Parts: sequence; C-alpha cells; structure tokens
Amino acid sequence: GRGKSMASVDSERIKVTIVEDDDGAAAQLVEYLNRYGTDKCIDFDITRYKNTSLFLSNYNNSADLIFMDIMLPDGDGMSAIAKIRERDADVTVIFVTNMSQYAVKGYEVRALDFIVKPVSYSNFSAKLGGALAVIRQREGKNLWISNKDGKICVRSTRIRYIEVTKHILVFHTLDGNFTQSGVLSNVQSELAGEPFSLCNRCYLVNLRYVTAVRQFDVYLGEEKLQISHSKRVTFVRDLNNYLAKGC
Repeated sequence: GRGKSMASVDSERIKVTIVEDDDGAAAQLVEYLNRYGTDKCIDFDITRYKNTSLFLSNYNNSADLIFMDIMLPDGDGMSAIAKIRERDADVTVIFVTNMSQYAVKGYEVRALDFIVKPVSYSNFSAKLGGALAVIRQREGKNLWISNKDGKICVRSTRIRYIEVTKHILVFHTLDGNFTQSGVLSNVQSELAGEPFSLCNRCYLVNLRYVTAVRQFDVYLGEEKLQISHSKRVTFVRDLNNYLAKGC
C-alpha cells in the first residue's frame, strides 16, 4: 500500500520504498515517516513490497530512499540491493535488521546505514535525517536536451553515459536514449562538479554506474565501453577519487 503525510502541497517530496514482510514492522515505518514528514513539511510517497521478488520485478529506479529488511521469506535483502545497484547506483539504502552483525557487509552494496529492530522513533528520525542530507546532496543537475522533437529536461544522476558520433550526442539514461547535435566538451563543462569522466574521446561516463574496470574496458552493469590508452590513467584516478568520497 501507499502512505502519505499530511504535508502541504509545496512541501518537499521524497519517494520511499519499504521492503518488509512483516505488516506490523512496515506499518511502523510508514507511521514514523508520516510523523517526521508532518513535523518537517516533507511529503513521503511510500511504496511497500512484501518480498524480494516483488521488489525486484516492480522497482523502477525512481525511489530516493529504500528501507530494506535483510531477512525476507524469499531471499536476503542484501543480495536484492546488490542487483538493484547494477541499475540504480544512486538510491540511498538503509537496512532494517534484527542483527547488527550485518553492518560491515553492508558496505559492499553501499548501504548508508542500518536500523536494528525494534526501531525507536528517535533512532529512526536521526538516521532518516542523515539520509535526507545525502539525498539532497545527490540531486545532480538538470540538463536540457534539444532536438527536432523539442526539449526534454534530464537529471544528470539518471544519465549513465553520453556518446558522441560525428557531432551527434546520444544521452544514455535510465529513461531511454535521447539525441542532440553538439560536442562532448560543452556537455562536460555543463556537468562540472558532477562525477563524469571521459573513458575515451567518444564516451563521457557517469562514475555512479561503473561496476568494474578490467584492463581497457569499463563495465556499466552488463554494458562494456572501451577505455583509450590516453585516457586510462585519468579515468581510473577520477573513479578512485569518486569511490574514496564514499559516494
């Protein structure tokens, strides 16, 4: 089901996904979110899934924050988040667990935090406040893409990589591919401060979506792009700097 706070129409909107098989535990998280939202004028748009298979088949990369139970009837939440990371590098994840020993493992899937059950409101609100600070930092920039079909506004965080062929730019995004005429250097200037790096003169890669680098190949999930000899040192340095920030 969905839950909404009574926040005003001009309040901040945050999309939250809860993956929790226990109805009581899920209801408590919804109640805490709505209580926090009413207090801080935030409108939480909440979607809940009861198991990992429903979550993985229905999740559409649009959440800002996921509360993920670790012990689920059809698999563990950590493996589910590892799969989500292949297609949504940016979503903030908080694990909800009965056991605190999972905390170290969470770094493998870039979990922001853990809440140990039973969840108190004071602990929940502190961790939620931290998550919201991270989400606001990661909003990225808006880019306007113009072509014969008109203009479309794309969020930089949803761009996986940008390709150029003969002055035609192709923006490969989570929402499909969009083209416009232009040169990569102009887009690079527009994206200054965002985690993008050239792996060769044809590809500007969003480091959020890099899953592996092997020799002269960079992987974005199952997609493989070539790294040129001249760009490899800079690209790997940019990637290491990005990962060092704990992004």
